[in-house]
Amino acid sequence: MRTDPQTDLPMSTLPTAPGQLSTDAEGAATAHKISVTRAIVVSMRPRQWTKNLVIFAPLLFSLNLGRSGEVLEAIVTFSLFCVISGGVYLVNDMHDRDRDRLHESRRLRPLAAGQLDSRVAGIVSGVLLAGGLAGAALLDPGLGLVVLAYVLLQGAYTFVLKKAVLLDVMAIAAGFVLRVGAGAVVIDVTVSPWLLTCAALLALFLALVKRRHELLADPYALEHRPVLRQYTPDFLDQAISIVTAATLTMYSIYTFLSQSAADRPYLMLTIPFVGYGLLRYLYLMHAQRAGGKPEEVLLGDAALAIDLGLWATVVVIVLYAT
Repeated sequence: MRTDPQTDLPMSTLPTAPGQLSTDAEGAATAHKISVTRAIVVSMRPRQWTKNLVIFAPLLFSLNLGRSGEVLEAIVTFSLFCVISGGVYLVNDMHDRDRDRLHESRRLRPLAAGQLDSRVAGIVSGVLLAGGLAGAALLDPGLGLVVLAYVLLQGAYTFVLKKAVLLDVMAIAAGFVLRVGAGAVVIDVTVSPWLLTCAALLALFLALVKRRHELLADPYALEHRPVLRQYTPDFLDQAISIVTAATLTMYSIYTFLSQSAADRPYLMLTIPFVGYGLLRYLYLMHAQRAGGKPEEVLLGDAALAIDLGLWATVVVIVLYAT
């Protein structure tokens, strides 16, 4: 029997139309309730934690990858952001559970599917957010302020900014900038403004592609995400083209003008990998209608995964072996 990977429910129990469960499906869903613990873990979206890997960028480019103390601090910061992210996703799912029931796949989320009580989710999210903030402040007061700014930004996105055209994708980009900033603050290095700009532009690129995918590939997207009514495919295509060019340009400038590249001009050898990665992502967007879930595209496409691995390998060799 085929089961849904998110909920472990048999596919036959899923609703036949968004937001509507048949009587038989309701009974079957009740009979196959997942545990509260599993529902909480699913709602925390562990696959999305890959976004927090950008925290290690300052560690890598500041030439501190060989220092165990800094590595440990970066790992702890990454873990704290995973905890914080989990709490944020729970808050988001509580806020959006009614709209999620109108979405073809998001209706399977535990809160939307009625498999997790909102009061339990509220308590868990509060514990995760408070614990993450406290842990960050204890590790480094500056990190605590960055994490607080991240939590406030995510709250603004959940309740306000996700409904505002352009500000929604810009808020997503700002979240990545704060992650990179957290990685720099915790190891006490000054992050290059070029690196911050690259992180912001790459995040903006991924967010715009995701909006395009939602607008064109999801027939129920307008009900679930009303801000899409203010976007058009032509505008998104133009915006994606601009941001793609800007991302490659900023990264190229970074490989020439950053402090890390000052004595290591061969860092420019990584530019082709970034160019290929961006173009490959655009190819997948147009040819395979991918982009709805960036984390799955980045790890699920073999060519893109190999390109990412080669980029990382060359960066390490250039920075640490030359």
